[in-house]
Amino acid sequence: MDSPFIFDKSVTGKHFVGRKQDTQSLCNLLRQGEHVALYDTPRSGKSSLIQQALFQLRTSGFSFTVGQMSLLGIRSRDEFLARLGEAAIRCFASSPGEYEAIVRELLADTHWVFDREAFAREDRILSRGWDIGDADMDAVIALPFRLASRFGQNLILILDHFSNIDLIEGGSYPLIKRLETWLRERGTGCSFLFTGSAFNAMREIFDERKDFYRIVERFRMQPIDPREFADHTLKGFLSGGKVIDRDLISGVYTLFKGHPGYINHFLSICNAMAKGYVTEPVLMDALSCLLAIHEPRFIATMNGLTTHQVHFLRAVIDGHKKFSTAEVISRYGLNSSANVKRVREALIKKEVISFDDNDNPLILDPLFEYWVRQYFFEINA
Repeated sequence: MDSPFIFDKSVTGKHFVGRKQDTQSLCNLLRQGEHVALYDTPRSGKSSLIQQALFQLRTSGFSFTVGQMSLLGIRSRDEFLARLGEAAIRCFASSPGEYEAIVRELLADTHWVFDREAFAREDRILSRGWDIGDADMDAVIALPFRLASRFGQNLILILDHFSNIDLIEGGSYPLIKRLETWLRERGTGCSFLFTGSAFNAMREIFDERKDFYRIVERFRMQPIDPREFADHTLKGFLSGGKVIDRDLISGVYTLFKGHPGYINHFLSICNAMAKGYVTEPVLMDALSCLLAIHEPRFIATMNGLTTHQVHFLRAVIDGHKKFSTAEVISRYGLNSSANVKRVREALIKKEVISFDDNDNPLILDPLFEYWVRQYFFEINA
């Protein structure tokens, strides 16, 4: 029997929990043709929110098509441009003849070509005939808007793992500035949706460097109401003839800080283990299973930290907020306030910790935080 708790893919409809206002707000932005940056920590529900918003847009009668590209494996400017153009073209064409016609019509007088051999060998729609210049860059960035206009169809283009643009050889600055220019002077009919789970890297792009300033709307997800998650959990277990106490559900929500990916994975394990009542021992066994899955990743993270970074993380775990005081520097062996700054920046770069608007520290992964506390530092209180 299928589990009522889905964790391995995006969910919509009855499996989508809470965030009704977030869904409506995102729908409104996309319907109006706005460009949006939606990023948060891993397993916080970004993909499901996007899919629920798209589902709601369709049921409301809004006509659109969706394209998606991932920057996960992209390390060059030309590869980024080719993938961007291909993602847009695939929204409006589905055969080699149609691909070739679009390239010939909308990328005429550029160095982009449709190479049938490259398509047959690598499924590539855009190949370079010669070295790519500024005009070729502009032509591809403008392509989604031109396609939307050409076919009279709204286009939503999702760029996932967008923080990887900063890993492009030669730097991201030229690409971002050209993207800014075209998005600022955009035509109608196309929305770019920038997403990613590298929270600090995405925040550096959109909040700190202020790339795409007043061009892209920063969308902040709200926490899921604990009561809604409790209702979702009770109904899920009840569908299989199982019962769980609300107080236990509250503890689960607190442990995972409302992250639906972790919670649903955890509840799915509980559902497989429990016979009737979902008791506290069942929850503890399920937690051990979940930790066993993720522990190699957590160990690798800690092995990648310097001694000073480990000590700084311990100070965060112990509840400290001011790390440059003489007391904290002495107690945790951080050497100096200058070293504190370097260590802090390194942990942010490694996506281990972040700081809120009030400069309060937080560990980005709630399960990692639990594991570090209980198993690395062996703090049982």
